Amino acid sequence: MKKIFLLTASLMIVLTLLACEERAQGTGPAAADDQSASATAVKIDNFSFTPQTLTVNVGTTVTWTNGDDVPHNVVSTDKVFKSKTFTKPGTYNYYCSIHPRMTAAVVVK
Repeated sequence: MKKIFLLTASLMIVLTLLACEERAQGTGPAAADDQSASATAVKIDNFSFTPQTLTVNVGTTVTWTNGDDVPHNVVSTDKVFKSKTFTKPGTYNYYCSIHPRMTAAVVVK
């Protein structure tokens, strides 16, 4: 359990740092297609993903930020995505493997 917590916490820190670096350099999706940071972010709070369904353009990088006091992760339901950048159109369902009732989707157009 401790290893899962440490791995999840590390993943969240890396995702947050990468998002901050992209914004600082102007190389993230907001610079490429003028999408706002809030349009490409998913908040994890109160054991839920918000928004429940996020619609983005191809090539958009999505960031997940955990606001809960417990660890969460993001796992592709179909094991289709491993990256936070979505390069092909489609609907990408995901969940938290620690709390499987937490589900959501990214729709890429």
